[in-house]
Amino acid sequence: MRVVIAGSSGLIGTALVSHLREAGHDVLRLVRRAPAAPDERGWDPPSGRIDPGTFDGVDAVVNLGGAGLADRPWTGARKQELRDSRTVPTEVLAAAVAEHGVPAFLSGSAVGFYGDTAGRPVDESAPRGAGFLADLCVDWEAATAKAQDAGARVVLLRTGLVLSPAGGLLGVLRPLFKAFLGGRLGSGQQYMPWVSLDDEVGAIRFALENPAVTGPLNIVGPTPVTNAELTKALAAAVGRPTSIPVPAFVIRTVMGTMGEEMALFGQRVLPAQLQATGYQFRHHAVGEALAAAVGS
Repeated sequence: MRVVIAGSSGLIGTALVSHLREAGHDVLRLVRRAPAAPDERGWDPPSGRIDPGTFDGVDAVVNLGGAGLADRPWTGARKQELRDSRTVPTEVLAAAVAEHGVPAFLSGSAVGFYGDTAGRPVDESAPRGAGFLADLCVDWEAATAKAQDAGARVVLLRTGLVLSPAGGLLGVLRPLFKAFLGGRLGSGQQYMPWVSLDDEVGAIRFALENPAVTGPLNIVGPTPVTNAELTKALAAAVGRPTSIPVPAFVIRTVMGTMGEEMALFGQRVLPAQLQATGYQFRHHAVGEALAAAVGS
């Protein structure tokens, strides 16, 4: 399979490129500079420009771009930047998929689509939730419209919190635990929709290779855990005790809406479509995923 990937230099993209190549797929990487390698193709989303010939013989496009959600406070300008960094490239790629008749378009999204579900389990049939992240995901997914209208198989990759040896959620939490500063957030009862990096890229490959997979796809581990359970598992993985919990009011005061939605909202998300279509998880429990990530 010949696959074009946007966002190939990020945490997930880098791992996905290697994973697909090891599986025998031909991967082209979109870059926002002059191409410097045979597998690179240039593009400029704001202008809608993509190098001629990029989509010749391509079987699928994977879209993983987007500015980091936790990199800076959510000012009005930052919220617009987060939205534009997702919707503009997605619209450009969806139009290209439609124009060139690419059969499949796998586009990034997030479990933030569901808002705060508290302890209520949700699968891909659940409606959108409330909040900035939910609004962002709705706009992000809507940007795939041209590809869907053209008849491409569109998969919306609603990704959870990725557990990786480098970066992702552990890039923030692991140093805190090693410094004996790792404690639960708020009540700790909010669900944290985790997924190992291995299963993240494995699920994307599975979706690429299986035509039965279509529409929203929750990429999360099969065993949901609360923040308190995740905290306990991470403490065990790094060999450190948990520390004093961080009260919800402190998170809201220091981080505002970003802290509310990213640390205190709970999402008990289930990977229903992956399970129904036969995906085999490498990591079934969060402890397994954390041990693998910390030990890497």
